[in-house]
Amino acid sequence: MFDPTRPKQPRIIAIANQKGGVGKTTTAINLAAGLVEQGARVLLVDLDPQGNASTGLGIGADQRNLTTYDLIVDDAPLVDVIQPSTIPGLWVCPANADLSSADIELVANEKRSFLLHDALRQPSMDSYDLDFILIDCPPSLSLLTVNAMIACHSVLVPLQSEFFALEGLSQLMLTIREVRQTANPKLRIEGVVLTMYDGRNRLSQQVETDARQNLGDLVFQTVIPRNVRVSEAPSYALPVLQYDSLSKGSEAYRALAAELISRHPAARSKEHA
Repeated sequence: MFDPTRPKQPRIIAIANQKGGVGKTTTAINLAAGLVEQGARVLLVDLDPQGNASTGLGIGADQRNLTTYDLIVDDAPLVDVIQPSTIPGLWVCPANADLSSADIELVANEKRSFLLHDALRQPSMDSYDLDFILIDCPPSLSLLTVNAMIACHSVLVPLQSEFFALEGLSQLMLTIREVRQTANPKLRIEGVVLTMYDGRNRLSQQVETDARQNLGDLVFQTVIPRNVRVSEAPSYALPVLQYDSLSKGSEAYRALAAELISRHPAARSKEHA
C-alpha cells in the first residue's frame, strides 16, 4: 500500500535481453558507475546466476555470504544482502550460482513472481536514499526475469549491432506485453541501447538504421562502441569509467547515463548530503 510519509522511491530499471553476449552485464555495471558520476545514488541488483556484475564491481565469491538467492528464496532482508562497492554511492546486491535453482524452488510459492518486487520496497531501504535501482537480468526469459519485470518501472534493452538483432527482440517484447497485461500495468520500455557498435562496419550502420526506423525514440541517441578497454575492465573488477576514464567506452557510458537522467530529472530532484 502507498505510504505518503515515505520519501520518494528510486527509479527501478531492469536491464534485460534473453540473448547472451549482447553487453547486458557490461551495460549494467558501467551505466551504474556513470549514474554515480552524475551524482546519483545507485543499487545494482545482480539477478544473473553467473554473478558477473558482482565480480565486475569487486565483490569476490568469498564475500557473497548472502545473495539475491537468499533475498528471493529465503526472504532475507535486503539491507543484510546489500554490500558497498569500491565506488562511493554505488551498492551491490550480489549473486552466485545458487540462483540457478531458484525457478524450481519457487514453483510452489504463490507469490513467486512478486518476491523481488516486495523485497525492493522494504521500508528499511529508505536509509540508502537511492535514486536508481538497476537489475541485471539473466540471459533468459525465466522466472527471475519475470520477477525483475514485475519489480521494475521500465526495461532497458541492450541490442548488439549484429545480423538478426531486431528479430531477437520479438520474444522479449511479447514477454513485456504479457507482464504489463497481467501483473505490472505501468511497465514500459525504457529504451534500446546499441552495443558493440563499429561505425566503420556497414552492418553496424544498417542495424542502427533499422532500429531507429522500427523503434523510433525508443532507441537511445548514445551508442556503445566496440572498445578494448570495456572488455579489459572486468578482469580488474572495475567499471571502464574507473579503469580508463578517458576511453571511448567510458565516454559512451557517461553519455548514456546523462541521457537516462535527462529522461528522469525527478530521480535527481534533490541534492544529497
